[in-house]
Amino acid sequence: MDLLACPICKSFPLQLIVFNEVNMSSSDSNIKSCDEYCSYYGKKMVDLKNEGASPDCKSCLQIQIVNGIITCQNCDRWYPIIEEIPHMLPDELRNEKEDKAFLIKNKEKIPQAILGRGRPFNLSHPITE
Repeated sequence: MDLLACPICKSFPLQLIVFNEVNMSSSDSNIKSCDEYCSYYGKKMVDLKNEGASPDCKSCLQIQIVNGIITCQNCDRWYPIIEEIPHMLPDELRNEKEDKAFLIKNKEKIPQAILGRGRPFNLSHPITE
């Protein structure tokens, strides 16, 4: 998440909401902490340091997100994470039927703002064929 910006409006940082995750064991001693933004705390690293927080980056980086959603608070776009893969496609390459099925399946975990006005699709309009 430290590297991702919205592919449409280029806004950074993006919000991550995790539905399911698994812990991966790693013996990599070269794990590097995030430089700009910690999605676990939802704050910029400089702000965390100013607050005296000390995030456990090594443990955080061993978490594999199975299902979730990435949202852009600037343009209200959302991108599903399905079976460990973030689907960060431009609007014209998105599948409305599949995206709306994702929203319906996970509507209890997704912010109301995305369900009602998320882009490119939301649940306020019927599916167009």
